[in-house]
Formats: sequence, C-alpha cells, structure tokens
Amino acid sequence: MTGDTRDSALLLAQSTVDDALHGRSPRPQVTTFFDEATFTASHVVKDPDSAACAIIDSVLDFDMASGRTSHASAMQLVEFVRDQGLKVEWLLETHAHADHLSAAPLLQEHLGGRLAIGSHITVVQEVFGKIFNAGTGFARDGSQFDHLIAEGERFGIGGLQATALHVPGHTPACMAYVIGDAVFPGDTLFMPDYGTARCDFPGGSARTLYRSIQRLLALPGQARVFLCHDYKAPGRDQYAWETSIEAERSGNVHVHQGVDEDSFVQMREQRDATLPMPRLILPSVQVNMRGGRLPEPEDNGVRYLKLPLDLL
Repeated sequence: MTGDTRDSALLLAQSTVDDALHGRSPRPQVTTFFDEATFTASHVVKDPDSAACAIIDSVLDFDMASGRTSHASAMQLVEFVRDQGLKVEWLLETHAHADHLSAAPLLQEHLGGRLAIGSHITVVQEVFGKIFNAGTGFARDGSQFDHLIAEGERFGIGGLQATALHVPGHTPACMAYVIGDAVFPGDTLFMPDYGTARCDFPGGSARTLYRSIQRLLALPGQARVFLCHDYKAPGRDQYAWETSIEAERSGNVHVHQGVDEDSFVQMREQRDATLPMPRLILPSVQVNMRGGRLPEPEDNGVRYLKLPLDLL
C-alpha cells in the first residue's frame, strides 16, 4: 500500500468526522454491551434518522474448561435490536480476535446483515491456517466473510457515513471504522489510563502499531472513541469504553503527545515479553479466522478445536 493511498484514506476519515461534527451528516447513536467474562465491549451503531444499524465485535460465550458454547451475550444484542425495531445492515469485525469468539454468524442467522472484516484477514488466515494445520479444506481467501473492507473504503449505515482505516500492529489485519464522529479502533487503543494493545502475536509489530495510532490521533479531537476492551486501569473501579481522540492524544499513558516511536517500541516490546497468552487465544483464533464459524463436525457429529503443543 502506497503512502498516497494511506494519506487519502486518512483524509477521507477526517472528512467523515468533520461532516458529522458540523451537521453535514448524522452522528451515530451508540449502545454498548459489555461482556465482563472477556472484557469485551460490543457496539450497536444506529443511524439516528432511520432503523439502520451495525453491530461491531460481538461475543459468543465459551467455557474453556468444558468446551461448551452458549448464546447469552449474543441474544442480548438480538433482543435489543428487535425491541428497538432496528435493521442490521452490517456485522463488523475489527480483527480476528484472540480473546473472544465472535457471534457474528449467530447474529446473522437471527438478524441478517453483511459480515465484514478488513481485507488483510487473508494474511492472518495464511499464518494461522499453518499453525492449526487446517488443511486444504480451509480457504485462506477471506471467503468466510460476505465482504472484505479495504483501506479507505467508504460505506453507509442508513444515512451514516463510514470510512475504514487499516491500522495494523496488534495484528496485520486490524481495521478501525470511522462512523460519523465515532471511531471504533478495535484493540489498537484502550482507555487513556490503560494504554495500547500488545503486539507479540504472529504478524504483530510495535513499530507498525505506533504508526497506526498516529493516524488515529490525527483525526479531529472531538471524535468519540468506542473501544473494544477495558480491563480497569489501576485506581479505577468502573469499566469504561468511551473516550475521545483528544483524550487519547493528550493522556494515553503509552502513546500521548511527546512519546516518540523508538521509546514506544521499547516500552511495548518489554511489556509484551511479560504478558501471558490470552486465555482463549487458541479457540478464538480457530473460530474467528473462519468468520466466527465453528469447525465442521467430524464423522461422529462432534466439532473439535485443536490445541497445538509446544508451538506458540
């Protein structure tokens, strides 16, 4: 991807926010559902002038000890959408999550909508397809999704304007969705008092993450930021998932103004070396690289997830 392409995508994202802030386009209404078991915030993003909405980063409940899935978190979203009389146009994934399973196929079954993720998901599928020895039956072309979103792509949610930004670093395929004056950066950023995402997964890069974050911080300061996770920073008693670009720019403990690239990379790499693997990374990635679909049943009718030994 050329620098010109990335610059033009950022300009489009900036104009998306500016148009909403100055009344030239609508500002989304955002309702968030927080799953404390995985510390995940799922967002329902509604056009204020119609019933159109999108759901971003849903959660399928999974108990690692028993291997059982359940639908309580997803059905909260289903019930909300139905109670509000909403029409789901998009089921958006910011990336192939390593900390929770996506419920997008279940939501699609109940509510419709197009399932979409960033076009670089094919890189993740190639890497993890090998790690899990998924075989030739596992397509690595993103075909498990209805649409692969490109850098700078513009799309609508009813009358809402949306622009996609490719923000790799946490994973190679991370996308941020700028919808009106609201930014959904996935795991790229956390609340200002908690910092930034880890970069030690296959294909991750602290240097790349720093550059991606700088693009996000170049958006208008009044833009609202809705995060994918919160873990309660030390000294804070409540979960939080909404902030602003200006608050991130001035107060993010890892990457506020004045923190240079080399300092960030050193901090991030040293910190990542101390972190344990996410509890659900092995089941999550196997499912999420398939668009949230569970592996096909084997000849006994049971589905299985793999556990690679002594590899990661």
